[in-house]
Amino acid sequence: MSGFAAHNAALNALQARGRYRSLAPRAGLDFASNDYLGLAGSDLLRQAAHAALERGVAPGAGASRLLRGNDPEHEALELEAAAFFSTEKALFFGGGFVANTAIFASLPRHGDLVLHDALIHASAHDGMRLGRAEIAAFAHNDVTHAEKLVRDWRAQGGTGRIWLAFETVYSMDGDLAPVADLVALAQRHDAILVGDEAHATGVFGTHGRGLLHAYEDQADILTLHTCGKALGVSGALVCGAAPLIETLINRARGFIFATAPSPLNAALVRTALNTLQQAPSPSAALAQHLAHAAREAVETCGLPRPQSQIIPMIIGADKLTMAIATRLQQRGFDIRGIRPPTVPRKTARLRISITLNTSPEQVSQMFAALSEELENHQNG
Repeated sequence: MSGFAAHNAALNALQARGRYRSLAPRAGLDFASNDYLGLAGSDLLRQAAHAALERGVAPGAGASRLLRGNDPEHEALELEAAAFFSTEKALFFGGGFVANTAIFASLPRHGDLVLHDALIHASAHDGMRLGRAEIAAFAHNDVTHAEKLVRDWRAQGGTGRIWLAFETVYSMDGDLAPVADLVALAQRHDAILVGDEAHATGVFGTHGRGLLHAYEDQADILTLHTCGKALGVSGALVCGAAPLIETLINRARGFIFATAPSPLNAALVRTALNTLQQAPSPSAALAQHLAHAAREAVETCGLPRPQSQIIPMIIGADKLTMAIATRLQQRGFDIRGIRPPTVPRKTARLRISITLNTSPEQVSQMFAALSEELENHQNG
C-alpha cells in the first residue's frame, strides 16, 4: 500500500543491514530464555494454578487496583514479597518494563539527579525521559567515574537527592555490578540505590533474593524483581521503603491507569517465591549447572569465565551473528542473535542462556556445536 511506503522502506533497510526482526516459534533445546529455574512450564506451577482456581482465585482482575481490581492475592503476594526481600513494602506490577519505567518517571523529584550505569535497561531510559530529575550516565561498572560525576554535579550547584541506578546482573553481557562498591558510594553521598535485580532474582543471593539483599540494612535501597524470568510467571515486584511504594501507588501512571495483574498470576508468583525457600533449593541446583557450563565455555570455546547464567559470544557483524545463530538452531540448539540497538554497534552477539531446562550433557553438546560453527565460519 502506497500509504505505508516509508514504513516498507524502513523495513527493507533493516533487512539489508541484517537487523530485521520477526517472530519465530519455539524449537530446539532452550539456550535462549530467561526461565533460569525451569519453572515456566513446570508441573509445580500447573498444579498451583489448578489449586488456585479450585479455591476460587479469579483469572482476571477486571479493573485497576485503585478501582475494583485490588484482590486478596495481590495483597498477600506483596506482604510475602516484602518479608522475603526484607523491605518495608512491595508493589506488584503487570511487568518489569512498566515497573522500571514507573520507578524513574515517578520517584526522583525535580532537582534530583539520576546517575545510572551506561548499560542499564531501556525501560529505565524511558522512565527517565518521562521524569523530572536530571540524568547522567557513568561508564559501565565504573564506580570511580560515577563518583566523579557526583562531585561534579554537586560542584555545579546540584542540591537534590541522588538516585544511583544499575542492574545487578546485566542482561546482555552477563557480568555482575560491583555491588559493594556502589553501596559504599551511595553511603558516602546519601544516595538512594535503585537496583534492577531482574536477572539476579532466583539465581543469586540467599534463596535467590538477589545481590542487594545482603545490604538491605545498610543503605536506602529500592529493588526491582521481575517475575517472568527465574520465577517463571510474569509481572514485577518493586520493593523498598513505604514512602516510595506509596508514591508509586499515587503517582505511577503505569500502575494507576493499568488493569491490575491477574490474581491467578499473583497466586503463582507466591508459589514461586515459596519454592525458592524449599530444600533442595532450585537456586543451588542452578549454581551447580552454571559451574559446569562455565567450564565448558572456557575449555571448549575459549571464552572468558562467565560470571552468571548469561554467556555472550560477541561476533561483531550483524549478518554473521544471525547466520551462526541459524545454523545452531538447525542443529537443535535454540540460541538467538542479539543486534543493535539492543547492544552497541559492532557488538552483535550470540546470547547464550543457561537454565535448568537443559541437562549438563546438552550444555556440553551445545558448546561443542558452537565451537564447530565458529571454526567453520572462520575457515569459510
